[in-house]
Amino acid sequence: MPQAIDRKRVSISVKRQFTIPQKFYEALGFESDAECILQDGGIFIRPLRNESSDFSEEILADLVAQGLSGQELLARFKEQTKKVRPAVQRLIEEADEAAKSGAGKQSTNDLFSTAKN
Repeated sequence: MPQAIDRKRVSISVKRQFTIPQKFYEALGFESDAECILQDGGIFIRPLRNESSDFSEEILADLVAQGLSGQELLARFKEQTKKVRPAVQRLIEEADEAAKSGAGKQSTNDLFSTAKN
């Protein structure tokens, strides 16, 4: 069954600013940053957590799990971190191409449905 949609009208200032309604802000756990996504003729705004986005912890955990330590750990960590930015850039390019071609197009209901597949 589709989820009920909660709507609130907001005013936009001459500086293109608006206030996220407190109810939405608290329910979604916004902090200091948000991500805006242009999709299907609208803007989708969601909280952007202040978490490390460079994957350092994940890379280190994987390397330690492989039994690396000392200088070998440091060298492999440097190698792996150099690969992150190009990989993310490729993902962004692929997403942009999919968006342009309409491949994988989903409605916001499809994206945020609580139903388990």
